[in-house]
Amino acid sequence: MEGDPKDMICQAAEQMHADLVVVGSRGLGKIKRLTKITPAFLGSVSDYCAHHAKCPILIVKPPQ
Repeated sequence: MEGDPKDMICQAAEQMHADLVVVGSRGLGKIKRLTKITPAFLGSVSDYCAHHAKCPILIVKPPQ
């Protein structure tokens, strides 16, 4: 698939009638995201999927 990853993940989950989507998180908090000039400033993929996917989402954080 080609396109914005957050949209493609949600579309694929819907097309495949997924029971669960598992996505990783880099662990950047909102304050850290706002202090860096990165695409994360616009919102993370995991956050988008958590709010837009039509099935449950499991967000896996990196080990501490």
